[in-house]
Amino acid sequence: MKQKTLLIALALMGAVTASAQKHDGGLSNDMLAAIRKAQPTAAQDKALFNAIAANSIDDLAKNYAAKRPVDTHFSNETPKQKIHNQRSSGRCWMFSGFNVLRANFAKQHQDSLCVEYSQAYLFFYDQLEKANLMLQGVIDNARKPIDDQRVRFFFQHPINDGGTFCGVADLAEKYGLVPMAVMPETYSSDNTSRMARIISSKLREYGLELRLMVAAGKKAQDIRKRKTEMLGTIYHILALTIGEPVQEFTYAFTDKNGRTLTPAKRYTPKSFYDETVGHSLNGSFMMVMNDPRREYHKTYEVEYDRHTYDGHNWKYLNLPMDDIAQLAIASIKGGSKMYSSYDVGKQLDRKRGYLDTENFDYGSLFGITFGMDKAQRIETFDSGSTHAMTLTAVDLDKDGKPVKWKVENSWGADNGFGGCFIMTDRWFRDYMFRLVVNKEYVPENLLREFDQKPVMVMPEDPLFAEDM
Repeated sequence: MKQKTLLIALALMGAVTASAQKHDGGLSNDMLAAIRKAQPTAAQDKALFNAIAANSIDDLAKNYAAKRPVDTHFSNETPKQKIHNQRSSGRCWMFSGFNVLRANFAKQHQDSLCVEYSQAYLFFYDQLEKANLMLQGVIDNARKPIDDQRVRFFFQHPINDGGTFCGVADLAEKYGLVPMAVMPETYSSDNTSRMARIISSKLREYGLELRLMVAAGKKAQDIRKRKTEMLGTIYHILALTIGEPVQEFTYAFTDKNGRTLTPAKRYTPKSFYDETVGHSLNGSFMMVMNDPRREYHKTYEVEYDRHTYDGHNWKYLNLPMDDIAQLAIASIKGGSKMYSSYDVGKQLDRKRGYLDTENFDYGSLFGITFGMDKAQRIETFDSGSTHAMTLTAVDLDKDGKPVKWKVENSWGADNGFGGCFIMTDRWFRDYMFRLVVNKEYVPENLLREFDQKPVMVMPEDPLFAEDM
């Protein structure tokens, strides 16, 4: 055989082999036959099918051996306050943050005065700022190809209603706060999805236009002017759906029963922030996180994970759960509630308002086991921070170790245990992720660790996909 013919033959053989390998991972008839042959044939499987086909999996997997009355006693608890409802929105981060701020105000006034902040007011500016963050991010990365990971990030997630306590801090310091009665919720602030889709489509269109302006060599001032015009349109959409943010208002403080205790006074949002918060939030708190994939006692920062372009990425100190528990206990004993976040959908008995790792036994129902630990669940997107709630109480045993915890939720007072959830310590360790604690409760060694130069991580990381 001639050398040229031999080379062609070898190439064809290689192509056939590569083609066979390419399709070798498919579900073949032989594999399907083996799978069917391996299926259990016991009579009880027919009964299981009949039961599962006609009922909720959670109802069948509920561990009735563990269904005993929930112990509602807590050895250490912060004062109760009114429960709010985020409805069909992802604003749990704001509701939890406001829970902390209004609790701090009540504590400052020995619980004689109370305040309810308007979520709609700050949400308006949250959405406007996120729109600017997206457009400016597109401008900053306009010379990269459209399929670049960072460019795709901005176009894939032009706007959202999720966030962290860092967003509360940046937005409240910049725009102030107003009482709930001054700017109440609207349908679109309670139900954010349609408004978000409309704004997202417009932002993507604007993003493409800005990329073309950069590619055409337009001056920076012309690009800035066009971006301002674009944001004017977004502002108009927000004003029609959420309402124009108030600039001035008159307000008198009341007690928990609604009785007026102070003379009515004229405020701006900034002066109301000064009177009810009274200090800069940034710099007053420390965010800690439990991420067993990464080295403990190191500080990390999430790139582009912020609410305002000129604001703060959220930064956290990664700690073992024992250290996080001690910080939480110190804060609760000091009478201070905390912003915290969890994978709340795991093992939640919603009717009882109870979170425990033994609530549901899915393994026995299906004859399987679940073997991943916390780190593996995070790495594979099986678990992550999905919902923010306000940590308010802990029950300690005689040795000072936590037995259970309580959080204020934002799903309404008729949800869970009077609007709250009670969680066992074992559930807390498995599914708690973030805690924001006032620095006055943090030991000096941890404060020093928090001040380390952070390791930068990307927003595509599995743990930050939900941002709550």
